[in-house]
Amino acid sequence: MLRGRTRRGGGAYAGAGDDPLDAAQERRVRAVLALGGVPQADLPDGVQQVRLRLLERAARGQEAPRDLSAWAAVVASNLAMDWHRAKRRRDRLGERLASLRQPEHVPSGEDTRLLSLAVAQGLDELPDAQRQVVVLRFYADLPVRSIAEQLGVPEGTVKSRLHTAVRALRARLHEDEVV
Repeated sequence: MLRGRTRRGGGAYAGAGDDPLDAAQERRVRAVLALGGVPQADLPDGVQQVRLRLLERAARGQEAPRDLSAWAAVVASNLAMDWHRAKRRRDRLGERLASLRQPEHVPSGEDTRLLSLAVAQGLDELPDAQRQVVVLRFYADLPVRSIAEQLGVPEGTVKSRLHTAVRALRARLHEDEVV
């Protein structure tokens, strides 16, 4: 039923007793879900949904994704978009940002906190498709080609969405006098 590991992205269809997502992939999935608006309390359910979709794929006899990390990030992004459509995200912004903070990676200072809040609010205001490519490109660090393949859209569409989203975020930050 479950097959061996993939060449890239690690841990695709691991052995029957193994978790199909390694720790780094799970952290990435959690972060993509959080950036997409899933409340901290619901992140474990989102991670489980990604695992479930991977296991369902294996049960159907489909090959392991070529790049499991990219596949998991896109699935998580799609789940977050679904969540965003169902709930308003502004009420939970503080909780989401708190869930992303890791002491060894978070610079201190009021300026950084304000910038983080402004960027998160700017992401909230983007259309779903633009927010999705921004999160996949700049947080999940996927190349444009991989995003296009995973979403099933042309590379030019991804580039256009990124350009429009970054321009809107930049305008928002200048308008709010954050930068």
